Amino acid sequence: MIDPTAIVSPQARLHPTVVVGPYAVIEAGVVLGEGCSVGPHVHLTGLTTIGARNRFHAGCVVGDAPQDFKYGGEPTRLRIGDDNTFREHVTVHRSNSPDEETVVGHHNLFMAHSHVGHNTVMGDHNVLVNGALLGGHVTVGNRAILSGHALVHQFVRIGSLAMMQGGAAITRDLPPFCMATGLNSLCGLNLVGLRRAGFTAEQRRQARWAYQAVFLSGKPLRQAADEAQAGVSDAAVREFLQFIQASKRGVCAHRIGRGAAQASEKEMDD
Repeated sequence: MIDPTAIVSPQARLHPTVVVGPYAVIEAGVVLGEGCSVGPHVHLTGLTTIGARNRFHAGCVVGDAPQDFKYGGEPTRLRIGDDNTFREHVTVHRSNSPDEETVVGHHNLFMAHSHVGHNTVMGDHNVLVNGALLGGHVTVGNRAILSGHALVHQFVRIGSLAMMQGGAAITRDLPPFCMATGLNSLCGLNLVGLRRAGFTAEQRRQARWAYQAVFLSGKPLRQAADEAQAGVSDAAVREFLQFIQASKRGVCAHRIGRGAAQASEKEMDD
């Protein structure tokens, strides 16, 4: 199952079902689980542990050293779960310290030329569209979508079911359910994502109310989130408020005159 032109270190551990394509390089320290597919010219390196049924398309570089001046060559780690797809020329870097890992969960899709920086921790079912970039120490929840060429600054948190429009850039936290546009701006809720995730009409109503209570009240965001807790009964919407309360970098702000919170009341109640 290994192409004769591939270079695989004897110290790499590959499940017998792994398929390795032409001119791939798999170095010592790499562990590949059942059913993985490694395409042509892929480079897997570092202390990289990869679960089952992951697919690496042509030219991916996964597990290379972090792009961090503080990194001193230590044996650092990358851990990848199951059923992820890495399209052409995706890059994922291992951590910058032996005390931490870069972590990718399950069922994520990384489209061509997207990048995951060192010490990032990512959940499940996320999508990075072509050219989307995550800086170091970023945290991503579940079912988030980063559209083409979206940019995420280091140490930023992205909540579950959040979405970034194409070309959006954030240096502040992006709360769950919210849509980012431009620079650090929100334009409402990810309505399609909420419905696809099975949120009921009542849950969507509470999410809309919480968004308005926080971002359209004119109060400081943390104070508004504190006060809104009493008006929310759904656990997922409470997590939206708690995400804002826990922010250390600050949260992206609502863009006046835009957004589902104002423009899509009927849609939220459908």
